[in-house]
Amino acid sequence: MAASDMMSALMELCQEKHIDQLYLIDRLEQSLAKSYAEILHLEWGAKVTIDRTTGKIYVYRLEPIDDSMDEEGNFTEFEEIDVTPKNTSRIAAQHAKAEINAIVRNSAREQIYEEFSGRIGDLISGTVLQSTPDFTIVKIREGVEAELPHFDQRRYENERNERPMGERYLHNQHIKAVIIDVRDPNSNLQPVRGEHSRPPIVISRTHPELMRRLFEQEVPEIYEGTVQIKSIAREPGQRSKVAVHSLDDRLDPVGACVGPKGSRVRAVVGELRGERVDVILWDADPAVYVANALSPAKVTRVLIDEEKAYAGVIVPDDQLSLAIGKEGQNARLAARLTGWHIDIKSETLAVDILKNVPVHEEPAADLIGDEEDEDVRRCEFVSEDGIQCRNQARPGSRFCGVHDTDAFDDAEDLI
Repeated sequence: MAASDMMSALMELCQEKHIDQLYLIDRLEQSLAKSYAEILHLEWGAKVTIDRTTGKIYVYRLEPIDDSMDEEGNFTEFEEIDVTPKNTSRIAAQHAKAEINAIVRNSAREQIYEEFSGRIGDLISGTVLQSTPDFTIVKIREGVEAELPHFDQRRYENERNERPMGERYLHNQHIKAVIIDVRDPNSNLQPVRGEHSRPPIVISRTHPELMRRLFEQEVPEIYEGTVQIKSIAREPGQRSKVAVHSLDDRLDPVGACVGPKGSRVRAVVGELRGERVDVILWDADPAVYVANALSPAKVTRVLIDEEKAYAGVIVPDDQLSLAIGKEGQNARLAARLTGWHIDIKSETLAVDILKNVPVHEEPAADLIGDEEDEDVRRCEFVSEDGIQCRNQARPGSRFCGVHDTDAFDDAEDLI
């Protein structure tokens, strides 16, 4: 190929691919300089120039000028000696093809980054193009692809796994996911393994935001803002809990999310491949909120320690296994949903614990009078529930008239 022909072909490609001509020639000169420095074994490197009109290529060997050394011992000026070899056009054509492909690929990634970097958390729909053991490629639209990673993190601890347990994807299958990352092609950060051959958009089907976006699609009240999703806890592919709240007192937020005959929540479950979804009512009262979060179990009582973010929950004996759930799943999700550490006890166990709790003798001023009067004492009787009697003890006795058994014996003797 003649130099002029090569230049004409380059200009046509630049117009077709919308690439700046001068930018391409600069890139091509730098690439050729590196190659010729290796091919000709040039100690100080090479410089390549391309005539912008004719396309003729010139190669120069760089030789340092002795008196141009700086304080750090580096040469700052070089003499350029023409060492242009024959048939430079063939090598130049190969480099031009590689550079054009790299420029076009990087330009496309930059455009995708500009469009999608502000859409983190958005729901997207796509079609499965290809599945590998490590990730699935999803086509969002023509020319735009996304990666759904599902790496084995025991082997690749720096990679991600965004696929719910048990899910598999087939070619041309339609799926929905949320965008969690868009790789910046100009970032100085360490690139991920094989980044340049992988799509720049990273999507997820395990992220809690997917649940929020699916409910927004199915529930108009959430999309409009009348019903708010306060919190989401997921074990992807298995079970989720969603806490909802209504800004309109006349609207039942749980009913709005469930829909007529469960149609709305069923649509979400269908998209999540059968993942069980519990919709519960959010409440500003932590005790009520924790009790709701343990649904479908019924709760007898909730004791809150706000300083330690601790919630002690008492449930009927027959509700204990339901409250804890299989392998602790229900309690674990409730704790994530509410942000409280939850300790669940059955009613029987709670009574046994209360019996063993020491009772502190504290005078009840309203029943036994002045604490400073040494003759006034409190009845020492303690009930089976661990509660001390608040009556005043009889003179000369440790108990009140109700619980003084000696007084009963004396009364029997008098009869």
